[in-house]
Amino acid sequence: MKDSVKMIAFLLILSSILAAALTAVEAVTKPRITRNEELKIKRNVLAALGVACDEAARESTFDATVRVVEKGGRKFYVTADKTVAFSIQGAGLWGPIQGILAVAPDGAAVKGITIVHQEETPGLGSRIAEAAYLAGFQGKRLLPRIVITAEGAAATDTEVDGITGATLSCQAFGRILNSEAAACLPMVKEVQQ
Repeated sequence: MKDSVKMIAFLLILSSILAAALTAVEAVTKPRITRNEELKIKRNVLAALGVACDEAARESTFDATVRVVEKGGRKFYVTADKTVAFSIQGAGLWGPIQGILAVAPDGAAVKGITIVHQEETPGLGSRIAEAAYLAGFQGKRLLPRIVITAEGAAATDTEVDGITGATLSCQAFGRILNSEAAACLPMVKEVQQ
């Protein structure tokens, strides 16, 4: 009986010490994690907008070239030439896909896209995050909607080639783009002003 009480007391003390240590680590690292997330978003926004800069000048370049506007509970990133970027997110095949979509000043064509986070199959669906694949969206019209076709079959200004072997991931990404564009494009003209 005494051994059981000692064991329980030991476990309670040990778990309290570990919980306090984890709480302290979180308190110490939280500002740095938040800062790194902000820098990651800024890097992806600049890339989607087509603004080139080196890592050392990223923050000053962002501050000098991008105006942040909040509308409808979302953040929009607007440049002097009226290009607008906004975050996109939705369900992929295996997990969430998050990115940044930049819309040309006309408010209907893709300027650029970056993927911030994805959990698709490595080597297959994860290729949606590759620059070569995302470059295929540049200049494509978001209205009435983006259509993902079989690889090599895109023929119109709303069609984008898919990736062979990653059809479901490509289709999920297309649904995310169409859904987010439908939600945000009506606000683009307002935030451009």
